[in-house]
Amino acid sequence: MNLSNLTPAAGSVKTRKRIGRGTGSGLGGTSTKGHKGQKSRSGYSKKIGFEGGQMPIQRRLPKFGFKNVNRVEYKAINLDTLQILAETKKLSKIGLVELREAGFLSKTALVKILGNGVLTVKIEVEANGFSKSAEEAIVAAGGTVVKL
Repeated sequence: MNLSNLTPAAGSVKTRKRIGRGTGSGLGGTSTKGHKGQKSRSGYSKKIGFEGGQMPIQRRLPKFGFKNVNRVEYKAINLDTLQILAETKKLSKIGLVELREAGFLSKTALVKILGNGVLTVKIEVEANGFSKSAEEAIVAAGGTVVKL
């Protein structure tokens, strides 16, 4: 075997269509474009969103919704999650670093502690935001709240 006798597998290579090379080729005349009409002319290219002359959807439907550029997204973490984390890892302080290491946060996420669940452990909690109920529950359990 050498490079001169290598060939592609049978049926894997097809010859390309040679369009517009005379009637004898079977692809001459209209060059597979059919008879007349906009699509048969030279220079035709369909515009994005063109629906054959029908009023396009982006003009039929009104603009909808509003995206606030200044919105701040928080990752919500509940008190029961803090309870489990404090018990399993035996932590007295839970901050962004501990939550990231536990796999609850990405690098850039902001955290808001919410009051779902029960907290019985005395811990210091660092976060970007707290709900009133969460703050009260942490203080009632003997812990402290630090807002970043």
